[in-house]
Amino acid sequence: MGPFEDHLTSPRGRGRLDAPDGTGAAGGAPCGDLIRIDLEVKGGDIARAAFDAEGCGAVSAAGSVVVELVAGRPFLAAARVGAHEIAAELGGLSPGKFHAATLAADALHRALGEASAAVAHAPASGRTLVAMSGGVDSAVAAHLAAERGDEVVAVTLELWADPSVDTTRSCCSSQAVATARSLAHGMEIPHVTLDLREPFGDRVVADFVSEHRAGRTPNPCVRCNGMLRFDAMLDLAGRLGAARLATGHYARITHDSDGPVLALARDGGKDQTYMLAALPADRLDRVWFPLGDLTKPEVRDIARAAELPVAEKPESQDLCFLAGSGGREGFMRRHAADLVEADLGGDIVDLDGRVLGGHSGQRHFTIGQRRGLGIAAAEPLYVVDKDIRTGRVRVGPKAALSTERVTVRAANLHRPAATVDRVKLRYRSRPLAGCVAEQLAPGRHPRLTLELDEPADGVAPGQTACLMHGDRIVGWGVIGADGTARAA
Repeated sequence: MGPFEDHLTSPRGRGRLDAPDGTGAAGGAPCGDLIRIDLEVKGGDIARAAFDAEGCGAVSAAGSVVVELVAGRPFLAAARVGAHEIAAELGGLSPGKFHAATLAADALHRALGEASAAVAHAPASGRTLVAMSGGVDSAVAAHLAAERGDEVVAVTLELWADPSVDTTRSCCSSQAVATARSLAHGMEIPHVTLDLREPFGDRVVADFVSEHRAGRTPNPCVRCNGMLRFDAMLDLAGRLGAARLATGHYARITHDSDGPVLALARDGGKDQTYMLAALPADRLDRVWFPLGDLTKPEVRDIARAAELPVAEKPESQDLCFLAGSGGREGFMRRHAADLVEADLGGDIVDLDGRVLGGHSGQRHFTIGQRRGLGIAAAEPLYVVDKDIRTGRVRVGPKAALSTERVTVRAANLHRPAATVDRVKLRYRSRPLAGCVAEQLAPGRHPRLTLELDEPADGVAPGQTACLMHGDRIVGWGVIGADGTARAA
């Protein structure tokens, strides 16, 4: 009797666990095959495993193999199991039956992700958790960690599920998770998935909609990194006994007398410290950015030399939940229909209040915008401000955008305000010389004022203000609605 027939006729662990630490399911319509995996964790091991399956015999055999491969073994050993390992244990599967191994692997890894909350591994100084998105940057980060002798574990976050999202352009979809897992396993790295769709929707997407409802232009990636992603991954690193978390971001960490602080990456064109500005300074001691001293071409050269399959993979879209049908407007119509219905449009007026035209909704405009205004004028016009009460969008010449004073709300200073000598007010803009008007100690402050040495154009309420000392990030906050433009 071959292994396939053995598992089919004498399945291991068929049934359900009474109180599993993790459960994962895969399959169902339209294929008709369904499999569920239950896991119980003790310390750093899978104490027990069970499966239940419906459909073809191959799915049942694959579930039995999963139980045999993971029960009684270390959690990280189970995290190395993929569809090819399952198929191999069955003596190989034909192309028509390989989907059974894929379903079993998907169910196992969903169960592992949920069960990871109960894992308690002993600390290991040489273990590094690497955030892998399935792209070239995170793959090279994992490769560099392995090259220096670290025991590497990969983690991917599933943040968003929307049938209209283009999963090939989103870094946190279910397809991206599967791609990252396959890449990690190909690099002989165990892989864990964290399902953060619910908190992501509550903390990031809801805030994105709320800010647009208030007429502001938010930075959801700053919020996601600072208030969700890194916290979840660092907590997982602690449970897995990993000494550090590495990511593929282009940023550096330096130290001064007060501890660690973010610093600009060597590759100014790829620097991502603006999007990382909200990371708590007291957690940076456990974070490593392997690409901070590399340029993007150098990263791709490393990937080619290591024969990583993602060496030429294009970039993913930053705003993962907007990738797909209709972009921002399509997202709003699907997930904020009340905002779209209430935003009926209004007048476009000049600085003196004269009506120049009309618009179909304020959500289509941001401060500093020039294109898409739909009006003719003797000189280029820019959006100067918006009034959500009247629906008016006010436009004017570029000079009307200039301001040397910016109000920041919900500010968080990692160093004294007196250290701030530059500010960055948009992701792809250059830092501007300036200072904080108030004398403030490190900590949280409801409000502060930035005084700039040169005028800034198009300062948009809701965007992040990145507070700098030289090349270091010493604080951040959210640009307020007052003090950035003339009132409408």
